[in-house]
Amino acid sequence: MVKEPLFLEPEFKERIWGGKKLKEQFNYDLPSSTTGECWGISAHPNGPSTVRNGSLKGKTLIELWENHRELFSNEKGEQFPLLVKILDANQDLSVQVHPDDRYAATYENGELGKNECWYVVDCDPDSKLVLGHNANTKEEFVSMIEAGKWDELFKSVPIKPGDFYYVPSGTVHAIRKGAVILETQQSSDTTYRVYDYDRTDDQGAKRELHIQQSIEVTTIPHVNVNVKQEVAQEGGLKITKLVSEHYFTVYHGALDGYVMKRTDGKYLLFSVLEGDGELVVEEKNYSLKKGDHFIIPSTVPQFEMTGTVQLIFSHTS
Repeated sequence: MVKEPLFLEPEFKERIWGGKKLKEQFNYDLPSSTTGECWGISAHPNGPSTVRNGSLKGKTLIELWENHRELFSNEKGEQFPLLVKILDANQDLSVQVHPDDRYAATYENGELGKNECWYVVDCDPDSKLVLGHNANTKEEFVSMIEAGKWDELFKSVPIKPGDFYYVPSGTVHAIRKGAVILETQQSSDTTYRVYDYDRTDDQGAKRELHIQQSIEVTTIPHVNVNVKQEVAQEGGLKITKLVSEHYFTVYHGALDGYVMKRTDGKYLLFSVLEGDGELVVEEKNYSLKKGDHFIIPSTVPQFEMTGTVQLIFSHTS
């Protein structure tokens, strides 16, 4: 039985809105100066992570889910349920909305829906998000789209580093220029674009919009979601529970010193946002550095960490 952490090689995605901050802030080796996404923990076929250490080195997370389900609490389901990304919004992302499980299963070849949440790692002083809309009825929503009343339609919120937002499926949203975001989401790559600022790619073509699908899946009227955060201390680890809902529970961890933590039969997904430290599993030491993504499988009953480290970690709920 495997009793070791699974450190993962991320996949990178070039985007029209991407930049170089994933290199500047996390020292990743990027494919280009327009790299928008680091898929740090992924078993999605559009960009699976690969194990870079130990007895399972070279295996993709898809292979582990299919052949070593004991690592994941023997959880049921055809697909690994979560995907963890870091996004560099060098330019505004399109205003978009995601379907729920039922709509995606019906119209997107069995794809999962996409509930997601955002932790603001860094942002410019004037950075904002689009989060929600101002239409009270579907008819008003359609009318404002047809009239191009984008400023009136979309709700905008200012952000700062350390902010957190839960974005359920059906929520109109956009990450805007200047933000670096860690996103924990269902393992889905389905996005419906509502508006893309009429911009064009390097071939002069506008990106496809998905107006009809957006109308069908958007929650109308918009519902503000307030998540209650809870803080606990385990040894030297200050744990802030950011959200706990149907698909995932997500935490921020601030380690200053030492902690011994039990997994309680869960597999845990970790991303290191800042600092350096050391992980100890089964009396073997592993270094931790900014930009690392790793999984503690459910076959590991407990682990230790030391150092000064900022983390986001999560598990299925």
